[in-house]
Amino acid sequence: MIGAGLIVVGAIAYFALSDERQAMHGAAAQSVRTALAERKTIPITVHANGYVTAINTVDVRPQVQNIVREIHVKEGQFVKAGQLLFTLDDRGDRSNLERARAEAEAGRADLADAELTLKRNRELLEKNFVSQSVVDTARNKVESLRRTLQANQAAAQASNVALGYNRIAASITGRLGVINVHPGSLAQPSGDPMVTITQIDPIHISFSLPERELTNITATYPDGGAPVRAQLPGQPEITGKLVFIDNTTDPQTGTIKMKAEFANGAHKLWPGSYVSVSLVSRNVENAVLVPAQAVVTGPVDKFIYVVGADDKVAQQKVDVVAIEDGQAAVTGLAAGARVVVEGSQNLRPGNRIVEAKDESAARKKPAPGTD
Repeated sequence: MIGAGLIVVGAIAYFALSDERQAMHGAAAQSVRTALAERKTIPITVHANGYVTAINTVDVRPQVQNIVREIHVKEGQFVKAGQLLFTLDDRGDRSNLERARAEAEAGRADLADAELTLKRNRELLEKNFVSQSVVDTARNKVESLRRTLQANQAAAQASNVALGYNRIAASITGRLGVINVHPGSLAQPSGDPMVTITQIDPIHISFSLPERELTNITATYPDGGAPVRAQLPGQPEITGKLVFIDNTTDPQTGTIKMKAEFANGAHKLWPGSYVSVSLVSRNVENAVLVPAQAVVTGPVDKFIYVVGADDKVAQQKVDVVAIEDGQAAVTGLAAGARVVVEGSQNLRPGNRIVEAKDESAARKKPAPGTD
């Protein structure tokens, strides 16, 4: 009986020791993926939603009230600065100009006769053939006619300007909107615009960023012109430059308005469209970078599992400075450290690890005995 009892006790001890060894072996053999921490400069990109705005928009209105005689363009047409858009009925203004010019010509002839008479009377006065009053009268007439001529010339010039108001041309290069008049309708300076011209190329994109980014952007680009990237849904990215930063911050949102200018010769950007905007606000110099998934968020702090020379892991507390393109810039970690990237969920400090095999490579490797 005693021998049988010893056998049972020995068996229990054997299996207990075997389980302990298996547990130790399992802990030492936890399969993970690791990477080395690198030191490099990382650009920090900020993202925002923006919308396209025209740099210039002009409401075309007549400077005089008149009847529309002819429309030279079509809705939606692209026009150049100086291109003729509308012609108004100019018959009345043309008649006024002709009358003013005729009066100016008549006044010029009267003035020439009066100046000749004044000259003759002065010669006669020297010979005592006429009195001083005759010369004074002639001189006063010359001065009066000279003022009348100046008034007639000014009237002719004003009539010529008024005549020019009947030809309405584009003040900027851009695209026309809806034309609100027709031949025969009355165009008025105080009425609705005849048409609106919107500048399409170049064009602006407006967006807002948190006010904390203002210092970063102005420090990174002291001369201005920060590169800005924009993207329409399903379209390739395009690059422009920052041209405007507002002088006040919105106290309700804590953001500041900015504008970037883009070349738009292909007319892909349309006023009112929403786009995704991004720009590099700063560069973190000599940052220690690890894959972002290596950072573990604990109950109190963030940490990374660092692999020692004995393949055992230890927790290393870190602070995350920024995350960019799947890379985390951290402090509290030395460059060159080997860190756990995948498989950290089951790790504890002191656990031994092994590098996981590349399953994709194993699948590609042919089985023994096959060609």
